[in-house]
Amino acid sequence: MQLVVARIGRAHGIKGEVTVEVRTDEPELRLAPGAVLATEPATAGPLTIETGRVHSGRLLLRFEGVKDRTAAEALRNTLLIADVDPAELPEDPEEFYDHQLMDLDVVLADGTEIGRITEITHLPSQDLFIVERPDGSEVMIPFVEEIVTEIDLEEQRAVITPPPGLIDESEAVVASARDEAAGSAAEGSEAEGSAVEGSASKGEDA
Repeated sequence: MQLVVARIGRAHGIKGEVTVEVRTDEPELRLAPGAVLATEPATAGPLTIETGRVHSGRLLLRFEGVKDRTAAEALRNTLLIADVDPAELPEDPEEFYDHQLMDLDVVLADGTEIGRITEITHLPSQDLFIVERPDGSEVMIPFVEEIVTEIDLEEQRAVITPPPGLIDESEAVVASARDEAAGSAAEGSEAEGSAVEGSASKGEDA
């Protein structure tokens, strides 16, 4: 199975190095010197990694045969693709390869169907599931522990506990109104508490 593990960015320096946008949790394995990677577009590769180093928080790679800035810049926006055994699993049990998560059914804790994962987007701060709902619309679900409570590969499903408004925008409006009402009530209670502060304090002590 082929997985995208990085995207080539701009050229760095004049000796053929490029910056890369890493799209794998295992760059030390997938993007190590000696690794041979397919590319998209295919005409740009295959590429063999000659050297790799981290500079100012960015991974820099140099490929065999790419010796100058012009050649490096020609590779910009090329996707790097690794061959991965479909049975291979990440070392961390809390991590998953994209292909394991694709097409999982997304359901609530009570079994209510939400949709199907059709895409995983990798952002700097977190990953997002793009979920296609039965009506054809899409919803983005952050892949964080507080929301995605279970990934069951055997049952091919992801269980979520979404906050109000994530799945149904009308819930966000209701929740917002409820919070506003609660805030108003709290302000009223504070005003009443000020008038009888001494009594309230005694009641708490008792």
